[in-house]
Formats: sequence, structure tokens, C-alpha cells
Amino acid sequence: MTILTTDSTASSRISRTLKKNWRDTRVLLRAFSRPILVFFALVGIFGLAYWQLALLADVQDPPSAVEAIFLVLAMIFLQANTPFPDPWYLQMFFFIMPVVGLAWLGAGAANLGVKLFNRSARGQEWEVALASLYSDHVIVCGVGKLGYRVILQLLKFGQAVVAIEQDEKKPFIALVRHFDVPVIIGDARQRDVLGKAGLERATSIVCSTQDDLTNLDIALDAREMKPDIKVVLRMFDADLAEKIERGFGIHTAFSASGLAAPAFAAAATRAHIEYSFYVGDTLLHVSQITVTHDSPLPGMTMEEAERKFDMTIIMHNTGEHMHLHPQYDELIHLNDTLVVFATLETLGKIGAVNHNHTGPRVASQNLIKRMFNRR
Repeated sequence: MTILTTDSTASSRISRTLKKNWRDTRVLLRAFSRPILVFFALVGIFGLAYWQLALLADVQDPPSAVEAIFLVLAMIFLQANTPFPDPWYLQMFFFIMPVVGLAWLGAGAANLGVKLFNRSARGQEWEVALASLYSDHVIVCGVGKLGYRVILQLLKFGQAVVAIEQDEKKPFIALVRHFDVPVIIGDARQRDVLGKAGLERATSIVCSTQDDLTNLDIALDAREMKPDIKVVLRMFDADLAEKIERGFGIHTAFSASGLAAPAFAAAATRAHIEYSFYVGDTLLHVSQITVTHDSPLPGMTMEEAERKFDMTIIMHNTGEHMHLHPQYDELIHLNDTLVVFATLETLGKIGAVNHNHTGPRVASQNLIKRMFNRR
């Protein structure tokens, strides 16, 4: 399988841009519809008032109710094609209506222009209105380091995201909004805030605040409001995470320290470990290997390398093409990059004969930096 990253990325970017522009347009139309409705309501009220006053004044050839409404509309745009009335209270309509009508329309148009060209002036009303257009999205509660990186990863997966953050001064909020993700400012433990984020239309909710009880509170409220929603829960206490997953039926309860522990341990070995994680009680390792001149891998086929080193090759990058699930008869060449699943022992053996330029020490330092950034 060959992945054309440039074309797929461009296509994804165009798709995201079109969706963003369509959502923005819908919110703008909704925001501007209110002033328009008020404007026509004013025209109707003033038109009926003009009609009644004209009847009381016993003017010659008084207008009907519909004619009076149309006349008031024409007055606003200084196009009233009718004789100037004698009663002073009818004359006032000719002067008041242009001021009231044009001022209201001007204010609405100015507000529309500000929201269209100045994102910083859109405010929470805009964020809530934008979130109301989302469906089948993921709600991320807590826009800290972890929440921010979860959002970025979800966007890479092509998922629509709505975020909730209680502290409006969090530095990651501006970064998230830069990717056109609506951020609802509020306490996610309050059901109305979850409602503003569109919980009833969401597929999943990620509880990623730094407080275990807060995350649990959010998760239980979300499950009560929408029983079939998938919940991803961040927990620092591994024992509590296991009990919650077993006792409350939470789909996924992750212990942050539990996830970090195997990666730190693997980074201390001579194997070049990129990621380590548990599946049940089995510890799996993912490693990215760049084939060097002193490696036994050049000239081998994928099948020969997997059999000899007891590993699974899941990606083969030749520099020109990247193949997921490479064919068994593909040849491995110098400077190729392989991504493999293997045991720690196997990766240690390969690392001992395939000396990457970074070296084990630098690779371990890079891994530890990534883990801290992920947290």
C-alpha cells in the first residue's frame, strides 16, 4: 500500500476549509437573522400605528393597514411617495423612521462585519452557536497540555471537536481556536455547559482535566445525559482507574502514570523504543529503525527479517514511498526506515547491531521529552 501524503493532506485541508466556511456562514446568517426579524417587526408596529393615527386624524384618503406598513418601510429609505400629511404626529413618522430603521440596520450590518473579519470579537455567543452546528463530534473537557494534544490528534484523524475549559486564561485556548475548534468557557460538571457543547449529538467525550474526581463527575453526568456515549477518562490513580472501568462501565479509563511507566522503563534500555503500551497484561513495543551500513537487514526480504528477528514489520519507508503492511517479498535497503512491533529483547538485539546516529542515550532523552509533552 502506497500512501500519497501530499494529495491526501491537500484534500483533507480543502475539506476542512469548506466545512469551516460553511459553518461560519450558517452562524453569521443566524446571527444576522435576529436584527432582520426585529427590523420587520418594527416596520409592522410603526406601520399599524401610522394607520390608526391616520384614521383618528380623519385625513383625506387614509391608507389601509397594508399600505401604511409599506409606507413606513418606504419612509426608512426616504422613498415615501405620498403627500406630506398635515397632523404633526403623522409628520414625525417621516423624520423618525429613517433614523430608527437605518440605525438598526446599520448596527446589525456593523456587527455582522465585525464577526466576519475579526475573530477575536466573536465571543462566547459565537462559540456556542458554532458548537450547535456540530454532530457526531468529540467533546474534550480540559484544554491543558494533554487536552490540547488530544485535540490535535483528533483533528489529524479527521474528527470534529468541541472543547470545554473552565479557565479562560489557559494559553492553549488560543491555539485550539486557531484550528477552528469551538471552545466553551465553563465548568464541564454543569449539565448546561455539556449541553452547549452538543453532548446529545456527540459520539464521545474525553475527560482530561488534572483532577480525578472532576473527570469522574463529568463522565458520570455525560453517561446519565446520554447513556450510549463513549467515555475516555483520564485517571492518575491506576487502581481507581481499573475500578471505574469495571464498576461504572466507562469504555476506557486511562491512568496517566500507568501509560508513562513502560515508556520510561523502555527508554532506559539500549533498545530504540518509540512507544510502549499494555494490551491486557502484555507489554508491546513500537520501534522506528533506520537501516545502517553495519546492520544485517540490507538485502533481506520482509519475510526473512520478520522470521530471523521474531518481529512484525508494519511500515516500510524507502524515502520515495511509504508502505503500510509491506509485501513479504519487498527488499530492505540501506537507509530505509522500518516501523516494527517486537519484544524488548528483540529490539535490544537489533539495536546492538544497527547503530542509529542518535544513539540509545539521545533516543531515550527524546522519548522522555515526548512523554512530558504528551502529559
